[in-house]
Amino acid sequence: MNPDQWLAQYDETLQRTAASAQKAEKALREVHGVATSSDGEVTVRVTASGVTTDLVLRPGVRELEPEHLARVILDVTRQAQRDAGAQVVAAMQDLVGDSAALDIVKSYLPQGHTGDEVDGPPAAKPRERRSDDEYFDNPPEVVH
Repeated sequence: MNPDQWLAQYDETLQRTAASAQKAEKALREVHGVATSSDGEVTVRVTASGVTTDLVLRPGVRELEPEHLARVILDVTRQAQRDAGAQVVAAMQDLVGDSAALDIVKSYLPQGHTGDEVDGPPAAKPRERRSDDEYFDNPPEVVH
């Protein structure tokens, strides 16, 4: 192979790699994970890095004990982070394939990703409910 052919092939390889990297970057910018509690009362949306960008609490959460509501929000946030993680893995897999580089990406996902064989049906937790009268007669302590 003459030097000009080698250089042309190398340039083509670099261009394909750059195009793949741009495609992955665009895909990563569009990643967001979303999860909703099994009762539909809590929905969380997160970015590719797991940062919460939206939290929706529906009226039924008023009947939950504060500690239970906190657990539900954290559980749903973890589910949304795992959803985002799956999208990150898919985007990076397109760029680097099943490789050591992909394993490194997976290792930085704090909650893992959907499909990593950790997923299972969420544990059923009893809903802790209080009537509005009981809530206002005995409001929870707010800690700052």
